[in-house]
Amino acid sequence: MNKKLFSLAVGGLGIGTTEFIIMGLMQDVAASLQISIPMAGYLISAYAVGVIVGAPLLVALSVKYNPKKVLMALMGIFALFNGLSALAPDFYSLLAFRFLSGLPHGAFFGIGAVVASKLAREGKQAQAISTMFAGLTLANLIMVPLVTFLGHQYGWRLAFVIVALIGIITIFSIRFYLPDVKISASHGVKEELRFFKTPKAWLIILITAIGFGGLFAWFSYISPLMTHVSGFSVKSVSYIMLVAGAGMVVGNFAGGILADRMAPEKAAALLFITLVAALIGVFFLSDYQPISIALTFICGALSMAVGSPINILMIRSAEKSAMMGAALMQAAFNIANSLGAYFGGLPLAFGLGYNYPSFVGAVMAFLGFLLSMTFMFRYGAKPHRLALN
Repeated sequence: MNKKLFSLAVGGLGIGTTEFIIMGLMQDVAASLQISIPMAGYLISAYAVGVIVGAPLLVALSVKYNPKKVLMALMGIFALFNGLSALAPDFYSLLAFRFLSGLPHGAFFGIGAVVASKLAREGKQAQAISTMFAGLTLANLIMVPLVTFLGHQYGWRLAFVIVALIGIITIFSIRFYLPDVKISASHGVKEELRFFKTPKAWLIILITAIGFGGLFAWFSYISPLMTHVSGFSVKSVSYIMLVAGAGMVVGNFAGGILADRMAPEKAAALLFITLVAALIGVFFLSDYQPISIALTFICGALSMAVGSPINILMIRSAEKSAMMGAALMQAAFNIANSLGAYFGGLPLAFGLGYNYPSFVGAVMAFLGFLLSMTFMFRYGAKPHRLALN
């Protein structure tokens, strides 16, 4: 790993851990605070709302400041409110701290993506961004299972202490390892927002919010899919999640390489249509355990592989609004999370099987493919160069 990008990857590790940790510790939190499981679920929503609110707000407040110092300040906010989450005396204070700890998420990745692309060699920008997001994928593979285990053994509050410590380590890593990077001077919030008055900007956001919803439609219901359809035991689910996490790690780096070798909109379209095929495979073939495991790895890899092309597409398209654009991408990812979980759950509400969320995911990924193709024809290469090979 490029030592210059190490601190951004560590920050991604902390952010990925705190974003998903409640899912594994939900029952512990509910029992400790004497609330219902559905109420504990609001802690996930509170964090997501914090991401959506904080992404444009904190970038707007920081556009005129040194990116390195801004990244350190964002990690300071992150460490503070995760530390306070460990001390929360009741549900409502924890709910507030979860919202506040989500605020720096989008801004950190938004500014970090621009900084990473500036530090990269020519033609390697997408791979540099994928290095930053490696921390996020490693969080799903290693840290979330580990911290969940420690939280079960020693109390859920320890999980937030660990996350706060990762935030503090990130601050020192940024201080000592991340070089000062000069980003084109912004004339203020109006200039940052100017790009978002164009259809081009909202098309990229739609690609993200809808296309990535295909991932979350499948992933949100992976546990009942594997137990009720594939026939695995409940105890096996944690190992299956490791398979998905391993796929995400591989896909993250593969997506970065692909986006550096072809136009990012081409890479996104190619990956989305391949994800459609994989999710249709999940729908029809999950009865067969070996195939089900293989598809879990493949879907995890394909879904995360799209991240780097989409981020580099926004950064290149937004130009002077790159930081705001990259930050709003994180808001769009969280909208995708909500949309995917909601639409993926609709077939279940009508009594259909647990393989149907993957079919919904395939439809959403196909819409992401169509939107990517629309971008290619309207804003990308000329038509005679649009072949996906």
